[in-house]
Formats: sequence, C-alpha cells, structure tokens
Amino acid sequence: MAKKDDKTNVMRTLEQKNIPYTAHGYPHEDGAVDGVTVAGLIGRDPGQVFKTLVTRGASGGYYVFDIPVADSLDLKKAARAVGEKSIAMIKSAELLPLTGYIHGGCSPVGMKKPFPTVFDETAELWDTIVVSAGRIGAQVELTPADLIELVGASTADLVMEG
Repeated sequence: MAKKDDKTNVMRTLEQKNIPYTAHGYPHEDGAVDGVTVAGLIGRDPGQVFKTLVTRGASGGYYVFDIPVADSLDLKKAARAVGEKSIAMIKSAELLPLTGYIHGGCSPVGMKKPFPTVFDETAELWDTIVVSAGRIGAQVELTPADLIELVGASTADLVMEG
C-alpha cells in the first residue's frame, strides 16, 4: 500500500472516478525537469507525454491547453480553438494561486476551478497518454478518452508546424 504522501490529488481524483491509471515517478533533485527528459526517464515517446499550459484570452477568461512536451503551443490556433481573438500565456507567478499547481507540476486534473481545456488532436492517436500527477516527479498515464471526458475537454490542432 502506498503511503498517503505518495498519492497526489490527481491520483485520488482518478481513483474516486474509478479511472484506471499508471503512476510514474522520476528523479528531480534539481527541481523541474523538461518534458522531453521526463519522457525519457519514464520510457515513453515524447509525443505521448503532454504538458499542461495555462493561458488568458483577450476576454479575460482562462484556458488550459495540453500538448506534446516537445511541441510549442501555436497561440493563434489555440485562440481559434476556444473562440478568442487572442490568448497569451499567464505569468508563472499567477499559476499557483489560479490552479493550485506549480510550474513543472501543473495537471489538467484537479485545478482549483475547472477551466475550458483543449488537448492537441494527437492525444487521440495514442492508446495512453501521460500528464503531470500534480507535482514535480510524478506523472499519470491513462487513456486519452478517460482524461478528456474527466476534464470535459475538446481536441484541436494546437501545435506550431515544424
């Protein structure tokens, strides 16, 4: 039995909803590790490991985008996906008070408030995808369908081309 401290709120949420997942840990003595390195440490393709980005639209609303760790968010595509004129990344200092997560440990599951969430369309190409479990050093792997349904997300083409 895992110690209570080993479980994150993300893991507890998945268990409460009876959503199967696999937990992955990775060494992080130096703090946050970039996503491509995390993918290598847990033995997954970087296309299968998704990072969670939080943005603010021109209207003042907040949006969450999940894209493969090696890719960059195309802000124009992201704005189109949520019907905004434009969007911008929020400042790092805003992340914790807004979501309850720190940079490097932000998960689409279990934010303080639900925000409109969009996954890059490539998520649906994988049997499972990996997202942060809500803290640096912890990831969860689950089916994209379960994750998208849980957070009420949609999918769209979100990444910059080549």
